[in-house]
Amino acid sequence: MRVLLAGATGAIGRPLIRGLKQQGHSVFGLVRSAESTRILNEIGAEAVIGDALDAPSLRAAIARVRPDAVINELTSLPRHYTAAEMKAAAERDSKVRREGNVHLLAGMRESGVRRYVVQSSGFWYAPGPGLADESSSLAVDASPGVAAGSRIYVDLESTAFRTSEIDCVAMRYGFFYGPGTWYTNAGDMGEQVRRQQVPIIGAGQGVASFVHIEDAASVTVTALECAPGPYNIVDDNPSQQRVWLRAFARACGAPEPIQITEQEALATSGADSVYYATRLRGASNEKARHELNFRPRPLEWLQS
Repeated sequence: MRVLLAGATGAIGRPLIRGLKQQGHSVFGLVRSAESTRILNEIGAEAVIGDALDAPSLRAAIARVRPDAVINELTSLPRHYTAAEMKAAAERDSKVRREGNVHLLAGMRESGVRRYVVQSSGFWYAPGPGLADESSSLAVDASPGVAAGSRIYVDLESTAFRTSEIDCVAMRYGFFYGPGTWYTNAGDMGEQVRRQQVPIIGAGQGVASFVHIEDAASVTVTALECAPGPYNIVDDNPSQQRVWLRAFARACGAPEPIQITEQEALATSGADSVYYATRLRGASNEKARHELNFRPRPLEWLQS
């Protein structure tokens, strides 16, 4: 299968390219620069020049490649995972995701490409009892940053699913961890916990769903041939902040995280940090296990 990958140089891009190549697919990565072209060529993908924010260039790229499928992993996230940098990057990230999604879909329809796989969220479900399945609503009425991010994913999915002649698969990933992500010993979050900059907030009862970047990439390859629809791509055992954060700190050789009240967190780091720590709802991967044969590795920090 000929696969065009948008967001080929992001965290999931490299393992996804490797996985696609291992399954015999021809991979074309959408890039904007000569430097990105070199990177893709080194890992076995053919670079195609195109800008997610430029509809004509995307239409031309799709027409040139004539792919059987398009995978959309477009983001514009900051290098460092801090409240300030996330806020500063939010407007461009939203623009890249939303406009890139629309432009890719338009180019696909024009070139007769039917299969579309798009990145979505399995970590921003609205609060509720138990683990959320794919019929649950995203947290569009949450704290400001979480609500804005949730609305982006709702928009991406609704736009894709209502586009005629397109078979869409929405990969609702958990928080990525592993090589090239924020959540590693050597990554941004590892450094922050060593500096005790990530506290347990309140009771730390918010439930987070993670997924190893390699597992996310592997199952995304499978999504090229599955039934259309949304799939939660998360680990088997979502865990509360007070559990995973302490385990992550131990794995990073960090001191025990400090614990602060919700009021203190609101004053120092804002409403989003409180939401993450106290209101997140974990997701169930039962559908992906059954329909995609998804078998994620256990969250590695809880195994150490």
